[in-house]
Amino acid sequence: MTVTRTTGAAPGTGGDHCGRLLAALEEFRGEKAATAQRWGARLAVALSSGGRLLAAGNGGSAAQAQHLTAELVGRYRTDRAPFSALALHTDTSSCTAIVNDYGADELFARQVRAHARPGDVLILLSTSGASPNLLRAATAGREAAAAVWSLTGPAPNPLAEAGDERLCVEAATTATVQELHLVAVHLMCDAFDTTLGCGP
Repeated sequence: MTVTRTTGAAPGTGGDHCGRLLAALEEFRGEKAATAQRWGARLAVALSSGGRLLAAGNGGSAAQAQHLTAELVGRYRTDRAPFSALALHTDTSSCTAIVNDYGADELFARQVRAHARPGDVLILLSTSGASPNLLRAATAGREAAAAVWSLTGPAPNPLAEAGDERLCVEAATTATVQELHLVAVHLMCDAFDTTLGCGP
């Protein structure tokens, strides 16, 4: 089968999906990748000391949040003890009740107020960094004395400013931001396991 390109852009120049991803990944390497690794190491300390991870996002970012919690409750590479990690969109009864009774902007904040404790980590993922329900969750997390980390698209954005720490991905499209968020998640998981002595 012959595959023909439908655009005039040369492969790898940024004019196609893979080109945009490669350009964004190159920018992500270095300081931002190191931030993701530091987060993973610190998360290992927090969770092994009895803390819990709460994670939230909307749409594709909800899938990334759930991916992260699944790796911690299950395993990333090698077998190890499970750790407490909750994706806040997965309890459909709580989510639909909260949205029905309090409105969509309270979806995550009310759950954070219910679950977050000092020593916990709240990770909020957003490509835009402007979702009202995540901004309210950040406020609730700080009020609960949890560490609030914002994983977003390009800065500046409100969620980056609302968290205690931020990792802002520079990319031209939402899809590329989401792909780099997955890279960040995997770097965190790798550092988490390495910190616990569970590396490959």
